Amino acid sequence: MKTYHFILCLLTAGLLASCQGKQRTPAVTQSNSVPTFTLKEGTLNTTMSIPGILQPYQTVDLYAKENGFVKTMTVDVGSLVHKGQLLMTLDAPEMTAALKQSQEDLHSKEAIYRGSKANYDRLLKTSRTPGTISPNDLDMAHAKMSADSSSLLAARSAYQLSSDLKDYLEVRAPFDGVISSRNVYNGAYVTPSDKSANKPMLTLQEQAKLRLVVDVPEAATSYFANKDTVHFTVKTIPGKQFVALVNRMAGSLDSQLRSEQMQMDIPNKSKELLPGMFAQVTLQLTNTKKTFVVPQSAVAQNSQRIFVIRVVNYKTQWVDIKKGRETTDSLEVYGALKTGDLLIGHATDEIKNGVMVNALENPKK
Repeated sequence: MKTYHFILCLLTAGLLASCQGKQRTPAVTQSNSVPTFTLKEGTLNTTMSIPGILQPYQTVDLYAKENGFVKTMTVDVGSLVHKGQLLMTLDAPEMTAALKQSQEDLHSKEAIYRGSKANYDRLLKTSRTPGTISPNDLDMAHAKMSADSSSLLAARSAYQLSSDLKDYLEVRAPFDGVISSRNVYNGAYVTPSDKSANKPMLTLQEQAKLRLVVDVPEAATSYFANKDTVHFTVKTIPGKQFVALVNRMAGSLDSQLRSEQMQMDIPNKSKELLPGMFAQVTLQLTNTKKTFVVPQSAVAQNSQRIFVIRVVNYKTQWVDIKKGRETTDSLEVYGALKTGDLLIGHATDEIKNGVMVNALENPKK
């Protein structure tokens, strides 16, 4: 009888131990199974379409350097000109008179200097005979020659200045290009006024080469560098896509637009494109540094936070993240994550933080 009671006690103790062990096992069933994936680093290729404008590679407004009247005009709107070519001449009677006066003054100063130099040379030669010329007379002659020499130099400078100003009456092309605007005609009175007061006489543009200027938003500036390839289209030539390389970047942000200017050089010898055209530019946003890329469905959000759900030891963890670039099915995420984390593929705030789940890693579709 004692043996029977002893065996019964052992069976009861074993049954109690078995029940306690089952209570410590996580209550994970097929009903709370969730599909998951292993987090890895990758790159996300996206595109951005922004407007740009085609500008002349060089453009200059030509103004008069001196007051005068338009005498001759050798070009008109649309004229193709070359560097150094004469575009127009001006007539300034006062300047012509001043040049003639300075020329006459120069000739007069030259004659006076020649006379004083000849007198000094004669006195110097005669003074070699002792007692013929007093030292004072010789010094006076030398001083007179020096003063006349200074006057001659001043007259030459004045004549050179008048001659240079006379050259201002000829307007020449500073580079090869096309005359894009003309605002004066023969007989018009022109002045070297500031640009805000007067329209330019002529506008010259280099159109055989254009600049495509784009303002890149601040958030996208880190994705571009010199020599990157961009594509663009213009409305006037539907169906044709142009290719260009990034040649210049401003290196700073516009304080008002919060954007960085980017320029591309566009060959345009055929004149197919016109300065002033608007272009639609497609930019490839490819990050050279790998980041965490997850499916759109793996990110959940509510009124307070944006998060992904990580599974650690059968238990969920909400991890706050910030979004980066995104496509229709993927996006970059930044937060307290590491390679190899197990994330729920279809996250929702209905999956509470800290609940037990059965992770189905990388399920087949």
